[in-house]
Amino acid sequence: MTSVFDINGSEFFLILVVAVLVIGPERLPKYAAQLGAWVRTLREFLRAAKVRVDAELGEQAADVDWTALDPRRYDPRRIVREALLDDPPAVPAVSASVRSYTSQVRPDPVVAPAPYDDEAT
Repeated sequence: MTSVFDINGSEFFLILVVAVLVIGPERLPKYAAQLGAWVRTLREFLRAAKVRVDAELGEQAADVDWTALDPRRYDPRRIVREALLDDPPAVPAVSASVRSYTSQVRPDPVVAPAPYDDEAT
């Protein structure tokens, strides 16, 4: 038995036994019904949110790969590896005439050291 929280049968049974001991058999049905109502409310909220997103995005929503946005698939090592292996974007060559024009219109700024304020630290 595997669920969303990746709990197997023995773990679920252990959680159920602890819940019965902590909550007590008298209050357990009331809390179970309340938990069920919360889960139904959450499912309805998520369904309504998905319907609203689909309605507002229209055709664009069909193009979104929702599985790529799943946080469970987030692996920072893979992201860094892919970013480092990608070739840098090619910079288009600038002709000499464009370079000379831009240097005449806008000369290179004079780079001055940043002011230092010893009282600011």
